[in-house]
Amino acid sequence: MRSYDPDLTPPWKRSAPVPEVPADRDLVVEEVATGFCGAVIRCEAGTVTLEDRFGKHRVFPLEPRGFLLEGRVVTLVRPSGPAPSRPSRTASGSIAVPAARARVARAGRIYVEGRHDAELVERVWGDDLRIEGVVVEYLEGVDDLPAIVAGFAPAPDARLGVLVDHLVAGSKESRIAAQVTSPDVLVVGHPYIDIWQAVKPSSLGIRAWPTVPRGQEWKTGVCRALGWPENTGAAWQHILARVTSYKDLEPELLGRVEELIDFVTAP
Repeated sequence: MRSYDPDLTPPWKRSAPVPEVPADRDLVVEEVATGFCGAVIRCEAGTVTLEDRFGKHRVFPLEPRGFLLEGRVVTLVRPSGPAPSRPSRTASGSIAVPAARARVARAGRIYVEGRHDAELVERVWGDDLRIEGVVVEYLEGVDDLPAIVAGFAPAPDARLGVLVDHLVAGSKESRIAAQVTSPDVLVVGHPYIDIWQAVKPSSLGIRAWPTVPRGQEWKTGVCRALGWPENTGAAWQHILARVTSYKDLEPELLGRVEELIDFVTAP
């Protein structure tokens, strides 16, 4: 007897086989029917979730010949093993370098106004600063900034970055900062009266930072308005404990600190 192929589809109608590709996390593919292009973020029984470059998510069935990989039709299949995890990140959002040793301190420095400023920078950028070998010191105010800069003796291989509170047009801080003209010094600032305000109110569970009347010490006034004990040291520890990453800080501070790190570490 003759042996017949169980597939009775004529050869000229049969589709050419395509490769099966595991839908591993971060694999970038394009869904054939919609043209949606994104990275795999999740693969479950029968479906795959893609995330495009704008952060939009779409869920698609794992259909045969349903995706394009580098322009070639493929069939996505569920990975056989656990999906590889994405690289972990530091509190500042940088990719973490596990077991990295701290670099020998550079000659360059970043100066901030006070201890609270230094602790907040350490909280969010500490891992990055150790890898880059950048030391952060605090000044207890900027009234003597020009003399402090002169004493530091900045140079191309020893740059100085300075973060100033309340650096807005017409302020005392802006007039002092304008006296620093060395090309090896970068003075930047944020608009807040104190570094406390650079922490997002939502991270502290409050609607907004209170307005403190002129002539009243700002931190003490904040404690009174929020019903906190008038112990600014304890209040700051409460605030700092709520900061776990850059997401808890206002962008006006984030950009300035990143700018200073880039300036001090530039070749």
